[in-house]
Amino acid sequence: MNLLRLFSRKPMFSDGEIDLVLSNQDVSDPDAGIEDGYLFCIYPAGTRDYAGYVSLRLGESPALYYLGHIGYRIEESHRGRGYAEKACRLLLPLLGRLHLGSVVITANVENAPSRRTAEKLGCALERIAPVPPEYRLICSGATQKCRYIWRMAGPAAAYNNPMRSTGGEKIDCQGR
Repeated sequence: MNLLRLFSRKPMFSDGEIDLVLSNQDVSDPDAGIEDGYLFCIYPAGTRDYAGYVSLRLGESPALYYLGHIGYRIEESHRGRGYAEKACRLLLPLLGRLHLGSVVITANVENAPSRRTAEKLGCALERIAPVPPEYRLICSGATQKCRYIWRMAGPAAAYNNPMRSTGGEKIDCQGR
């Protein structure tokens, strides 16, 4: 690993509290109906202390109905700081550039922190959907998913978001 490269990486998006650094783009999974997507590592601003990830999955399919368009995971040591909500909000300029008027975020019924994140974002609970057996493997065994719809106020809202894109470069979440 080249340490100079590790510490010279610039975040793609930052709000001064967290940085999102592009880990992977052109993410596709034809079996899950993911046509394209992005994976961002989350770090406390100015550090490379891995805090989790946020992903954006593009496409529509039965599998994405249960997975959702946005997924996030925060490492236990970084939980309780609102990083998932902040990371989702940092994606607003990208959602605007992609002309997405709404996206789906799903959460396991028993995952109260993930559900709170969707609610803090202003998502509307569409329904609690039973997960058919054929999709349980990709849903980590979940038998039910809460489907939240996050509607954008309009393309202008995404572009006028105070969070900023910093034009950074691709990195994997462990700094390689």
